[in-house]
Amino acid sequence: MDVLFVCDPPEAFAPRADTTLCMIAEAVRRGHRPFCTMVGGLSLRLDAGWANTSPLAITGDDENGRHAKRTADASPRPLSSFGAVLMRKDPPFDATYLTATWILDHAGTHVFNAPAGLRALNEKLAITAFPSITPRTLVSSDDAELRRWLAELGGRMILKPVLGYGGREILLARQDDPNLGSLLELATGEGSKWTIAQEYLPDAKLGDKRILLADGAPIGAVLRVPKSGEIRNNFHAGGSPAAAALDDQDRAICATVGPMLREMGQLFVGLDVIGGRLTEINVTSPTGMQEINRLGRLREGDTMQARLWDALESKLGLGAAS
Repeated sequence: MDVLFVCDPPEAFAPRADTTLCMIAEAVRRGHRPFCTMVGGLSLRLDAGWANTSPLAITGDDENGRHAKRTADASPRPLSSFGAVLMRKDPPFDATYLTATWILDHAGTHVFNAPAGLRALNEKLAITAFPSITPRTLVSSDDAELRRWLAELGGRMILKPVLGYGGREILLARQDDPNLGSLLELATGEGSKWTIAQEYLPDAKLGDKRILLADGAPIGAVLRVPKSGEIRNNFHAGGSPAAAALDDQDRAICATVGPMLREMGQLFVGLDVIGGRLTEINVTSPTGMQEINRLGRLREGDTMQARLWDALESKLGLGAAS
């Protein structure tokens, strides 16, 4: 079938890091025909979603790195002419991203992840539906309330922007820090925006575990280890990958969160777990496939992208071809 990826320019994909690249390569391996469009190529004609689409080809190999390239100029097609549309545009979740999800509501075909779920599940705030498995969390823009919360948490907490991504603007606030006032001003825009104030988990210094889920079930995990002197574990912030296995706590977290994700049409999701506590639910453009594949020496039908495509084809009523 023809498959459309809504993504960033494929020529800019990092050959040994990009997860969308893996997903495109697996589509080719299974005999599907991948196309791409940027969010600016989406349009709405009356009640039908359209896109300016280009066919994609994959070059290279696993050892030296794969590359994706557009093989023809873009031409308009109705979204309904594709067997599936995969929304893989990287954050930020801004007005452009939001508008794209509204257009994808009119795709007339299967969209993964489902646009309504992308809108409903803020990646930082969605965890609040599961307080028994998450760190203690406050969302506030009030300086005094944040200071009281900091004291209640024992003098240390993590500050995160509500619409943050890639580890950007994450701060460690300490009660004895002479810069605390400035940190709270930065985090809240001097009281003009909300910040997430979350319990500091000491196990964060060992790394956080990224768990990939396909249709609500875990398919693999990787530990993201922070570089020396850094509180952020994200690969974008210099974190390094290490092998990780799913333990009983991880499986319990997945069993708790998975049914909700499945119900909301979130086919591919990355959970972030620190010390057995769920810290984020990543639905927009989760990463980690290539790192898990390399660390586990996974090939063909055993790879993360193969397991995802098994789930996707099952949703479409197709026989998985791994």
